[in-house]
Amino acid sequence: MNKRVLTIFVVVGLALAALPLLKLPAFYESFLYLVFHWVVLATSWNILSGYSGYFSFGHGAFFGLGMYTTAVLAGKFNWPFLYTLPMAALVPALFGVGLGAVVFRLRRLRGELFGLLTLAVTFVIATIILNTPIDGGPGVYLSAVPIPAIGPSPSATFYLLALAMVMLVLWVAYYIYNARLGSGLFAIHDDEDVAEVQGVPTYRFKLQALAISCAFAGVAGGVHALFVSYVTAGEVFNIVVPLYVVLMSVLGGSRHWLGPAVGATAITALSYAFTAGDSAVVGRAAIGLILIVVILFMPDGILGQLIKRFKSRRALPPLPSPVAPAVISTQGSAGEILLTIDKVSKSFSGVKALQNVSMEARRGEILGLVGPNGSGKSTMVNVISGLYKPEAGRILFQGEDLVPLPSYRAAHSGIARTYQIPRPFASLSVLENTTLAGMFGGTQLSRADAAAQAMYWLEFVGLADRARALPTELNLHQRKFLELSRALASSPRLVLLDEVLAGLTPSEINNAVTLVREIRQRGSTIIFIEHNMRAVLELCDRLIVLNHGQVIASGMPREVMNDPAVVSAYLGTPHG
Repeated sequence: MNKRVLTIFVVVGLALAALPLLKLPAFYESFLYLVFHWVVLATSWNILSGYSGYFSFGHGAFFGLGMYTTAVLAGKFNWPFLYTLPMAALVPALFGVGLGAVVFRLRRLRGELFGLLTLAVTFVIATIILNTPIDGGPGVYLSAVPIPAIGPSPSATFYLLALAMVMLVLWVAYYIYNARLGSGLFAIHDDEDVAEVQGVPTYRFKLQALAISCAFAGVAGGVHALFVSYVTAGEVFNIVVPLYVVLMSVLGGSRHWLGPAVGATAITALSYAFTAGDSAVVGRAAIGLILIVVILFMPDGILGQLIKRFKSRRALPPLPSPVAPAVISTQGSAGEILLTIDKVSKSFSGVKALQNVSMEARRGEILGLVGPNGSGKSTMVNVISGLYKPEAGRILFQGEDLVPLPSYRAAHSGIARTYQIPRPFASLSVLENTTLAGMFGGTQLSRADAAAQAMYWLEFVGLADRARALPTELNLHQRKFLELSRALASSPRLVLLDEVLAGLTPSEINNAVTLVREIRQRGSTIIFIEHNMRAVLELCDRLIVLNHGQVIASGMPREVMNDPAVVSAYLGTPHG
């Protein structure tokens, strides 16, 4: 943690912890308890949903599991209240991991489908609890459970418990935000498939985020069970908790670790202000109106907007100094086989994109992969990079079969790629896009080292002056070269260049051809997928031609392009 931030955490925490010494009326301590309670819930939701984009409506379920865990253990089995809190965190965390272990394997369950699924799970859990001895119908009373004497009064005790939760959840949210886990989650948020191909272990990261999110929601529920002293399924498992935490996160700014805390504080304060004035309905309407304004005019939330204005009025911090990476070791002699594609097949809805394809790439060469549109070139790139799993065949890279391994392992092994249509992470700057590749690629660099090498590669492709820009601010040529800088930043042994020249002007093509040669000189093997035959003949050592998902020719470039089968594939069979 940054020393300045740590100092602020300690000072603020100690100052707030001393508040009960002022002997304020219990109302104020109870009010602050509720503020902290909602900050914990909103922040815990944001660790999963705000960071990764997996929008959950199941927070009521995790919160409710924590409440019932404490209620049952303390109210029915006479556990000391404080002893129940670790279990209140553990039970929903284990439930979340079990749920995620199934759901996160199904890539189609994203977006609104994931949200609806988590909402459905909430109602299923409520039904089970209501119709079992856990509740049985009348609920669970905790009025006889002793309140631990942490503070000078019961209200002070709840205040201090909530304060401890707030400080812990905010510290965890801050840590994740600035750690490798946070970078991976933000990449998942923007484009999960690209994140996986760049080396982010998406499945594991999502499970970790979900477990942490569930644990904090559960412990908040455990404390709240004693606070309300009566737990019933009808009051716990409803839409209020998930709706409020979403509203709070969006209002404050879900892309920042502190945003949900800002939103939770604002909404709780407004709710209390109107409730105290017997205008609860007006209060809810006011909150809704404020949320509409924020969505329309401040899509980054209150905190996001404030940060933008603050940055615009202060000098920007200096960019990292470029550091040249080491020349990539070939781990073998030039000409040795680096990649073997052995009888690989891939189909989509019955259409055979690749049919029993076999090919090899040798160390230090530029291998051209060409063919007419729809021939299977991009599918082959997607299979080699791990985005698609073949139905049959093997992909041996440096002697290791990549097919049984998780997709991100291809990047860790030293395989990088570009996309025919650029797919940068839209919410990350040019520098952040390239830095992330260095953090999760073949060398697994620290953030600082990855950023320094990212600046080197941005200078290499001519984008250093656009380091702070968002991808939406770049033209096509610049986005293509951003793709290239990301690929190179991962220190690849094999680079898959998927139509990196498409859409470029002749002068831009000449520049790109020069860069490709320099990439080879740095030790990378290149598979060059391109329609520009001039560039293909100028760059490639060997050529492989695909048509209808099959290899129809391979060998020296000019010989291959004169092959009758290749001429027929490109021009069609002449009719006499």
